[in-house]
Amino acid sequence: MTPVDSTNLSAIGYDYESGTLRIEFLKGRSYEYYGVPAELYEGLLSAGSKGRYLNIYIKKAGYIYSPV
Repeated sequence: MTPVDSTNLSAIGYDYESGTLRIEFLKGRSYEYYGVPAELYEGLLSAGSKGRYLNIYIKKAGYIYSPV
């Protein structure tokens, strides 16, 4: 997991073999998103607004997810 500077997220991790993106939120919840391309993970890490990027490119894109 990589700590990030965000008003909503605390850390982001990614498994390149499975395409699983893990998001830890500042409020303590964690979720895994499945089948996410590496390019989106890398884009999320470099995004100016990580919460906005997550919402637009991952949540609204319909990736399957589950709480951890």
